[in-house]
Amino acid sequence: MAWISLFFAGICEMIGVTMINKLHRDRNWISLILLLVGFGASFIFLAIAMKTIPMGTAYAIWTGIGASGGAIIGMLLYGEPKNWSRIVFIVIILSATIGLKLVS
Repeated sequence: MAWISLFFAGICEMIGVTMINKLHRDRNWISLILLLVGFGASFIFLAIAMKTIPMGTAYAIWTGIGASGGAIIGMLLYGEPKNWSRIVFIVIILSATIGLKLVS
């Protein structure tokens, strides 16, 4: 259950980060509300996960999902560069995240 909560925390983090970008572009209430809900849910799921998963592992995986997911969303939805070096570093982040799961 804790790992599922941590996964959802990372997904909600991606939603929050995406809404920051959308809020800067559109300046509307829906983006602001989704930003607050995304980050709020992310912290709640992270807190649930940290009841079982050690803080350092949970935080590293949470930020890894959020950072790599945010970069991927930026490339797919907002026209950010899709060069090979960005993709390689996203794969490194995801590999480290998976590695932490395997050793925890």
